Amino acid sequence: MDDPYGTNQIDEDAGVPPALGIVAEADRGSLPFALIHGEPLVAAATWSLGESGVTPVDFTMSWEGAVAAEEPLVLHDSLCPLTPPAFIAHCVSTALERKAVVIGVRPVTDTVKTATDEDGVSVLGETLDRSALVSVASPIVLPPAVVAALDEWPSGDFAEIAGSLARRFPVVTVEAPSIGRRVGSPEDVRLLEALSEDDSTAV
Repeated sequence: MDDPYGTNQIDEDAGVPPALGIVAEADRGSLPFALIHGEPLVAAATWSLGESGVTPVDFTMSWEGAVAAEEPLVLHDSLCPLTPPAFIAHCVSTALERKAVVIGVRPVTDTVKTATDEDGVSVLGETLDRSALVSVASPIVLPPAVVAALDEWPSGDFAEIAGSLARRFPVVTVEAPSIGRRVGSPEDVRLLEALSEDDSTAV
């Protein structure tokens, strides 16, 4: 795949640490196979993972094998297909430096309100301060100690994975670039494709 995004270059002199990585596409319907820049989302995400210096594996690898590798494990979401390789590499390095789970996030731009249930009816409450909220994007990087502490592959919705990990381990959030956003519909894919054609928006 060509590199039209402008933020994918890896500084090889920086010594990107070895890591294993997996691209999640299960339980996401057919959207991971929608095309962006002529490639399925899952293929674009796999390309970014490989270009970051991470070794892509799949769920046929045993969890025991992942633990035995004693390397960081990168969980990359196929619904964040244009996450720049340089950002993934940065998250891997940060996970090792901070000895913490690193989660790529995006700012929340939609209005968010609290909701309560009153006699079976959902009632909207106050508007929350968006500056204190983030949306889980990609990747989620587990340092080797966290990998060793888990019993199986983390799977499912990335927000749920992030919440589960945060209850057990130190977590560092890192803001992903705008083209690292998550898509949730074919319309989102078209918007992301248009966004990525303008290098000035890729940082």
